[in-house]
Amino acid sequence: MQEQAAERADGRSLALVDRLGSLNVAVVCDILDALGVDGRIMDARIRPLDPRAKLAGYAATCHVSPVAGPPKDRADAYAGELAAIDALERGDVLVVAGADEPAAFWGELLANAARHRGGVGVVGEARARDVGRVLDLGFPAFVTGIDPRDSYGRLEVDAIGETVSCAGVDVAPGDLVIGDHDGVVAIPGSLAERVVREAEEKVAREAEMRASLRAGMPVTEAFAHYGIL
Repeated sequence: MQEQAAERADGRSLALVDRLGSLNVAVVCDILDALGVDGRIMDARIRPLDPRAKLAGYAATCHVSPVAGPPKDRADAYAGELAAIDALERGDVLVVAGADEPAAFWGELLANAARHRGGVGVVGEARARDVGRVLDLGFPAFVTGIDPRDSYGRLEVDAIGETVSCAGVDVAPGDLVIGDHDGVVAIPGSLAERVVREAEEKVAREAEMRASLRAGMPVTEAFAHYGIL
């Protein structure tokens, strides 16, 4: 049972998501630097609604475009937005590109729906509303701002499950995403296991160095011994 629970139907490891979730953005950035991987940190305008929020999961992408008015048929309202939520699987982070327009893409009802699908957060070029209820729900939302206006007649999802450019980072479905108060990073899927493993190793070395510093070791000596900072 545990082995089944550790993987999704598409073979992606939920155990890897759990391991990533125990890390922090700064140490992941250090590992990407060491590997010579650039361009994976989202623009600093992406901020958590709750400064204590953290998220880690697989990227489930969508692209949004502004529209000049509502659809002709009310039955088509929010069609792409709802489809993007219904496509979420356990351990997914919804990555939204292109929705940083004068309207809120994200709100409390979508957060409830995403959580029910197994989603673990939303990140994107998008604004949010219903902020008090989103915070009460505890669903991590990393967005560009807050806006009370509805997306209806203003924004439409025009692509789901494709590589998108979000806040300066090309994000493909299945990349790993981690976010905390320091920022948001998308780890290429091909490097995910290695980055997580090496980040865990660095965290262990940091713990040793921290203990030595608290025991009185000069920081210059500690750096020379541990080789990290």
